[in-house]
Amino acid sequence: MTTLRLGDTAPDFEQDSSAGKIRFHDYLGNSWGVLFSHPADFTPVCTTELGYTAILAGEFAKRNVKVLALSVDDAKSHKEWIKDINDTQSTTVNYPILADSDRRVSDLYDMIHPNASTTATVRSVFIIDPAKKVRLTLTYPASTGRNFNEILRVIDSLQLTDSHSVATPVNWEDGDDVIISPAIKDEAVLKAKFPKGYKVVRPYLRITPQPNK
Repeated sequence: MTTLRLGDTAPDFEQDSSAGKIRFHDYLGNSWGVLFSHPADFTPVCTTELGYTAILAGEFAKRNVKVLALSVDDAKSHKEWIKDINDTQSTTVNYPILADSDRRVSDLYDMIHPNASTTATVRSVFIIDPAKKVRLTLTYPASTGRNFNEILRVIDSLQLTDSHSVATPVNWEDGDDVIISPAIKDEAVLKAKFPKGYKVVRPYLRITPQPNK
């Protein structure tokens, strides 16, 4: 089994889900994607995560992101679980949950970690860009709920840095200052690209206001 690395093409698959058959690359289309896994249906931490993801539907939509969850139980079980999620989390789950009872997707994405569990998926997260490249991977222990505000923050950073010659510093949030790429040396290019100006802390560390704000 090959572990997915940043920059790898996200494997395509066709799998049943709570919303019918899903062919992954077709489902994403020209959107960004977040694929995240759950060890089983009717588990408490996952119930809170799936509910909060549904609450964030508008935030994902404005970033052109499609969400896809996965659990190793079947589609019928997923549909029953969604009723509980909607009821307990005061929301409406509006994205599919993959039914991975054959572990096909779990194996493709290396979500089964035998030293943690030989049957249940770990809490994996994959952020995938419109070119179907893996841009972020995160793995959480079973006892720790994921921070979906952090996932949105990373998407903001990736989308910003893909379109501008900048990087985002520690604890950056959308709207904060950013760091100019050290590769840009020419003064005329700097002035053209960053008309708001910039502060030189060190020759390799130059701070500028976020370009798209």
